[in-house]
Amino acid sequence: MPKNRAIAQLIRNACAERGWGPTDLARAVGQAECGDPERVERQYARRWLTGERTPEYWWPYVAQVLDLDVHAIDVPDTYPSADAGTDTVASALELGRSDVDRRNFVTASSGYALAALGLPDSDSITRRTKNPPAGAVRVGKGEVAAVQRMVISLGDSAAELGGGHARHLAVRYLTDDVAPWLNGSYTEATGRALFAAASQLMHLAGWMAQDEGSTPELRGLAQGYYAHAFRLAAEAGDPELSATALRGLAVQCVDLGFRAEAVQLGEACVEHGKNLDNARAIAYYEATLATAAAQDDDRHLATRHLAASEAAIGRPAATPGDSWAAHYSPGRWAHESGMILSRLGDLPAAEEHLHLALDIHGLDRRRTRAIVHADLAGVRLRRGNLDGALTSWDAFLDCADGIRSVKVQAALRDMRVRLRRFEGMDEAEQLRHTAARLLG
Repeated sequence: MPKNRAIAQLIRNACAERGWGPTDLARAVGQAECGDPERVERQYARRWLTGERTPEYWWPYVAQVLDLDVHAIDVPDTYPSADAGTDTVASALELGRSDVDRRNFVTASSGYALAALGLPDSDSITRRTKNPPAGAVRVGKGEVAAVQRMVISLGDSAAELGGGHARHLAVRYLTDDVAPWLNGSYTEATGRALFAAASQLMHLAGWMAQDEGSTPELRGLAQGYYAHAFRLAAEAGDPELSATALRGLAVQCVDLGFRAEAVQLGEACVEHGKNLDNARAIAYYEATLATAAAQDDDRHLATRHLAASEAAIGRPAATPGDSWAAHYSPGRWAHESGMILSRLGDLPAAEEHLHLALDIHGLDRRRTRAIVHADLAGVRLRRGNLDGALTSWDAFLDCADGIRSVKVQAALRDMRVRLRRFEGMDEAEQLRHTAARLLG
């Protein structure tokens, strides 16, 4: 008997002995977990009883209220994924609560196939507008605007100081403030706007987790947040946010070295965004695929999509917006294209693009400037320009102080290793000592 069916049978038998239905079970589990009988939705308990879903995080509390042996069946502790058949809002909020409580653990793997994202629930918003929960809070444009404003404020802070600075604030905002609105009462138009805003918040939480560190737990969190951002955007009918969420997964695959998955997600990202009337978004997604192809050593594919991204970034920008893609400036494009060219071995062009990235207005965030300076130093060193590399690393250290970003930490470690070959050179030794202090 499959494990989920065996667990469901245990739960059904124990509930039958008590004369409980899904509502009774949900109230008992919520009371056990945090003293709130409304904490668990009835539909959760119904799925546990039917075997559609295993309790995962909730299993210790289910076992407690039904007097079951918590170790009788090995229920995996995993963060919820946005799998098919699961209510996206419920799954997203469960992910956020798991992140807050840190009671579960997951490792990111190469399971980034598009099929793993599941099919979005196309009727999710309509169903919620027709049957809002009893006592649901009324949601309007003001609540949607509040989520959008918080995403901008938290995103600005993270862009300046790194994802590790305020991720807990973004997650708390999701679980404490946004959750009642997602489960609230609203029109279909408001629901779509709310789901789109929540998608951006989930994406931000994913980016923050990815930028905060490289532990398996944080990698798994980032993957989960991006997957939920994709489903919320798809259910909102927003192709730009859908493509942007796929881009987040593609970039994570690039960072983890999952080449085939990165290319597949990059292609899906371009496909989702191909009909957008937003040149910067098109440039954003084309450059993503070019980056993935370059990592996969596919020069032809990388060159073709790099050219497409260059053509798009050169077109006039659409009306400024608040989406992730709307902030893809020519400076950010120059940085990304510089690293693609570096991967392809065109070091003179790579250095030219990285200089351009630093010169163009739009790279005024300390975290971003730090990373560009570090990348430029690496390219200069590969070209045999030691003095230029030392100058860039010095500028990098000035920007890096106080930044909580895994990319900045990795650049500090990389710099220290590369400068070991220049032992005895005062300037190199001083830079290495400063890097050690920042790492410490």
